[in-house]
Order: sequence, then structure tokens, then C-alpha cells
Amino acid sequence: MLVIQGGAALQGDVTVEGAKNAALPIMAAALAVRGDVRLGCVPDLVDVHTMTQLLQSLGAEVDRSTPNSAVINADNAQGHVADYELVRRMRASICVLGPLLARHGRARVSLPGGCNIGHRPIDLHLKGLAALGADLRIEAGYVIATAAQLRGAEVDLSGPHGSTVTGTCNVMVAAALAKGQTVIRSAACEPEVVDVGRFLINAGAKISGLGTPVVEIEGVDSLTGSAHKILPDRIEAATFAIAATATHGSIRLKNVRPSDLTSVTNALSAMDVEVSSTVDELRISTPRQLKPANITARPFPGIPTDTQAQFMALLATIRGRSVVTDGVFPDRFMHASELLRMGAHIRRVGASAVVTGGTRLSGASVMASDLRASAALVIAALTADGESQIRRIYHLDRGYAGLETKLNALGANVRRESDRQQPSAVKAPHYSSQSARQRTDS
Repeated sequence: MLVIQGGAALQGDVTVEGAKNAALPIMAAALAVRGDVRLGCVPDLVDVHTMTQLLQSLGAEVDRSTPNSAVINADNAQGHVADYELVRRMRASICVLGPLLARHGRARVSLPGGCNIGHRPIDLHLKGLAALGADLRIEAGYVIATAAQLRGAEVDLSGPHGSTVTGTCNVMVAAALAKGQTVIRSAACEPEVVDVGRFLINAGAKISGLGTPVVEIEGVDSLTGSAHKILPDRIEAATFAIAATATHGSIRLKNVRPSDLTSVTNALSAMDVEVSSTVDELRISTPRQLKPANITARPFPGIPTDTQAQFMALLATIRGRSVVTDGVFPDRFMHASELLRMGAHIRRVGASAVVTGGTRLSGASVMASDLRASAALVIAALTADGESQIRRIYHLDRGYAGLETKLNALGANVRRESDRQQPSAVKAPHYSSQSARQRTDS
């Protein structure tokens, strides 16, 4: 668990890691590539270690001896079964489905686990791969896919709450090696999807329209090894920006792409936060008085759902009435009950949470329900009077590398202690496969 003594304003510089939500599907896509794949800016996260183990279980060679890098060679990877014991640990494991199908013409992938943040079926993944000619069925908790030859097709990945991030990645990889042209409509536009597409282009894929809802792919015979640098993690950057705001601090974020954070910085500016940027840096300076705000999480270029919990923690400290709505995962409010334990005033109204802020939060023992909820509780603890204990931080370690070290370097008082209540692995949440929606792999 993390033990946090609140009250210190964050001050100083912090360097942002590579993006988890790009690194994982790119590592999975390496299964479809011949030769060495050399990746830079790979974050040192539990999820990256899990993906490494998954690739190795399929027969790929993965060298991570150099910090923040990975060299992957799948030339001798003959395995096509992604086992439950690994896949249950994180949802992004489903990203091996498309590459395995494209490489071997068959795949057996366990239904995924990961954070329990609401209903997240994989119907759009299956719909897209079926359009390319794959035969798919779900049997004994596994997706079983076969295809003698994938063929280009029109693919519509629209869902009631937007497209699918990991589904778009799966279909892009499969289509890159399919015969003929594929047109993906309602493709996810997130920067991480664009980064996966750029990785594939570096490997020889022919893709156009990245970052737009219509992506066109002309299939090629093979993909070959290449080098690629993972883009900066906009969610980690946003988390530190929000934490600095909540503590009335002033920080400089290095290794960022400010254009990927426009919705977040616009929201902070509306609260009277001073925001400035250069090509790869972002500065946050916070006055003593902040304004309440209404925050709605939307697909890119909107406010990311993966920052919704952090914004809620911030708004709980700002005097006045704010409203938080998640248009991607409408039920992603499990962190609210733990914030209430710290003295926040939050009331659920339909698909929104009404936050009445301004009351000083108090340190408490709280329990994280998912990755971004963990970050929200850390932010709340940094602002609170007294000491807080945050349990189940195995969630946190899936998406933030050395978080307590970085916070302490900014002036916080955070220490890690053993937590006897912490299980050795994350249990997979129950979900149904009857709805057609999924976006992030949080």
C-alpha cells in the first residue's frame, strides 16, 4: 500500500514515460512481424511485464535488458494459444488476437480481464475480424478464431459510446496482412491508435487516414522488423497536471505532446490554472483560488475517460458545484465511494456525479477499485489533512512507473509499505459478450 502524508504542493520537473496504451498493442503486433522489432520509450510497468510473458509463452523472444526498451523477435513463435492465466491479468492481452490470426491463420485467446470499470465486451473486435473472413466462436472462456485467408473488407467499428481502441488496433494488424483493401469506418482516433498505425507503417504496412474515423489499409505480403519509439503517455501527463493543480503546485512536464492533451489543459485553464507549453514540455502553475467545472469524458479529442477519476478528486477540493459525466464508461464511478470516505461530497445523479467541493479532505484508509481510481485516491491523499493509506496499489503499478519516487521528487511525502490484504494477481471481472462496446484498456 501507499502511505501518503498530505499537504505539500508539488513543485519541480517530472519526465513522462512512454504510453502504456500504445506499448501494449504494439508489442502484441510484433507477433505479425518478421525480424527484430526494436521499441524505445517502453514504460516499466506490470502490464508491460505481463505482455512480455504472454509473447514469450507464444514462442517470441523478448529482450528487455536495456532500460525503457524492448527487442522482440517472433520468427520462431509458433504458439497460437493465449492462456487464461496471463490474459486474465490485463485487458490489452486481447490485442494478440489479430496478430495471431494474421500470422498463423488461427488463434485461441482467453477472454480478457483487467480493471473492473464497467461493461466492456469484445464484440466489436469479433465483428471486425469476422468482416475480414475469420470464423469465430467463444468456447469454454476462449475466443477461437480461424481463417484460411483474411481478405480486405468494409469494417464498421461503431458502438453506442464510440469506437473501440484495442479493437481498431486488432483489425488494423489483421488487415495489414489481408488480401486486398480494408476500409475501417468509425475507427478510433486516439493518439495511441495512430502510434500503432505508424509502427505498422514502419514495418511495411500501407495505411492511410490515421487519426480520422476512416482508415484505409492495403494488405501486404509480409511485415518486416523495424525500430519505433513509443509516444509519451498522455494519461500519466494528465495525472501529474491534475495532481499539481489539486495541491496548488507548479510543475514542468517533460517528454509530452501538448497537442494530445488539449482537452485536459483546456479544462484546467477554465478552472483558472496557468498552462503554457513548448514542443515537448508542459508547465502547470496553480493559483490559490480555482473555479468549479463541468467535466465530460468523451472519445478523443475529448477529455479521456482515463482522467475522469482524477478530475473528480480535483473538483472535490474546489469550492462550488461541479458535474462529472463519463460518456465512454457511464458506470465508471467506483472511486466516488472511497472519496466520500475522505470527506468529499459527491452525489450520483443518473449518468453523472455532482461534486460539491471546497471542504478540506481528511486522510483515511481507502481501497482502489481500478487503475485510474488508484490515481484519483493518490491525488485526494496529496491534498488531505493527515495521513492516508491506499490499498490494492497493484492496480496503480499496472499503469504508473515509480509513481511514489516521482511524487517525492516533487516534494510529496509518499512511502510504500507491505499490504497483507493485497492479492498476488488481479481477478478478472465478470462481463457479458452481448453488447457492442469497448474503448480503452485501462
